[in-house]
Amino acid sequence: MTDSADPNVIRAAFAGEIETEAARDDVEVAIASLDRGEVRVADKVDGEWVVNEWVKEAILLYFRLRQMETIEVGPYEYHDKIPLKSGLAEQGIRVVPPGTVRYGAFCEPGVIVMPGYVNIGARVGAGTMVDTWATVGSCAQIGRDVHLSGGVGIGGVLEPPGARPVIIEDGAFIGSRSIVVEGTIVEERAVLGANTVLTASTPIIDVTGPEPVEHRGRVPAGSVVVPGTRPKQFPSGSYDLTCALIIGRRTAATDEKTTLNEFLRELDVQL
Repeated sequence: MTDSADPNVIRAAFAGEIETEAARDDVEVAIASLDRGEVRVADKVDGEWVVNEWVKEAILLYFRLRQMETIEVGPYEYHDKIPLKSGLAEQGIRVVPPGTVRYGAFCEPGVIVMPGYVNIGARVGAGTMVDTWATVGSCAQIGRDVHLSGGVGIGGVLEPPGARPVIIEDGAFIGSRSIVVEGTIVEERAVLGANTVLTASTPIIDVTGPEPVEHRGRVPAGSVVVPGTRPKQFPSGSYDLTCALIIGRRTAATDEKTTLNEFLRELDVQL
């Protein structure tokens, strides 16, 4: 087996230029490197997130190469193609039963996974909490010191390989039952109130100034976001459609003067 994966071999196999089996060693090495955090699905380069397509292609090829097998963990039985992540104690990761981290996901030391789920290709930064029934979808990139509250759904994306995954940057707080999908970026230290739903097309409207400012697919750093609606006219009448509202911002000054919870209570934000 090779010491490092050859992206060109993986690209050729994914494109059908060579047999998938011919790329087995490179695929296995790529997934092992992904599991150890040596490669990742997306990197931030010069302030912009760039997708490493060949890594996602390696994951898709891995599914083709793997066979179904029975996995027994105490009284639990699973039947799947992808094994569970192992060596948690040595890596400094806490996983509370029946929480699950799949092989090919990387968690930095200090990550806590309550009875939630972290899928293959995902990366979770140090000090982050994946709370009860929160899910981190395939290839999602979760930063350091993030809190994913109970029932949060972070969407996964494998295809097309060039599609950007969901990205939650350092220090963000995602309130309970919130959903973030379709490659949306939540920038550092942003806060999503409970039940906020963000897709690539969700209007994210900053209402803190004299005129509304609209964003899509990105929550600016430090923003405090809550669910909202705005009216839209249809042939049969006017109806309110879902949007998200930026109603405030975290700053270094507010963080120094008050706890996050106190600051959010002042804004009447439910977490």
